[in-house]
Amino acid sequence: SGYFNRRDSNQGACTNACRWNYATQEAAVDPNTGEAMAVRMEGDFNFNKAQEDDNAAFSACGDGARHPKADQIYLLEEKERPGQLMPIMEDEHGTYIMNSKDLRAVEHVQRLVAIGVDSLKIEGRTKSAYYVSRTAQVYRRAIDDAVAGRPFNPELITELEGLANRGYTSGLLERRPAHDYQNYETGSSESKRSQYVAQVKSAADGWAEVETKNRFAVGDLLEIIHPSGNRTVRLAEMQSLEGEALEVAAGSPLRVRIALAGNVEGALLARVFESKKI
Repeated sequence: SGYFNRRDSNQGACTNACRWNYATQEAAVDPNTGEAMAVRMEGDFNFNKAQEDDNAAFSACGDGARHPKADQIYLLEEKERPGQLMPIMEDEHGTYIMNSKDLRAVEHVQRLVAIGVDSLKIEGRTKSAYYVSRTAQVYRRAIDDAVAGRPFNPELITELEGLANRGYTSGLLERRPAHDYQNYETGSSESKRSQYVAQVKSAADGWAEVETKNRFAVGDLLEIIHPSGNRTVRLAEMQSLEGEALEVAAGSPLRVRIALAGNVEGALLARVFESKKI
């Protein structure tokens, strides 16, 4: 994203850069191998603070001034892969070390409608069908409220917070410090509310055949996401396609049958987290 030298007007806010939660080591190029080698341990490098310190000297608009850290070489160590050091340096396209936050504009829909915007597009190229479905559902409600003159419903933000995300930013819709566009703490999307677990393929006689996406079990609280409206149910029964009783659907993709009544054809199922343990 050209982050260090700010050559990108979006500053990474519209890109999905690498996803590392890292410690850093200062490095240098080995003259014999041409590869980066560790020089000394830096500890956890605080890019957030470094960004604040450098704001006065380096314009967020990209004035051509070269960032003092752009010519240094670092080795990054991901939290989940201890001991695996990955070199990071800048090439002609920039430096790809930051994990941009997800864009969110639902709280601005009313203002956008008021100034004449009549079409909104949700970018979902790197997201799952579940994420796009949930997000489109939330923005549909926000648009309907705005057109009807109803006040913004803060519950819509809560709905989006429940999806796996890398933190949210409104990007260039609001003026804010450059470091607010980036997530410096985690290297992957996280959800504190629910997890996508299955998609309904067919339904009849109070049973639904579903294709699993993640693990779930009898007794779990499931949210049914459907264009006709969402609801939650406690999963009471599950069977294999051969009719054998099951307690857990583990792995993906599997086909199982679950007790599920009502209009559920094509629905997405999410397991609701009822404690902090996922």
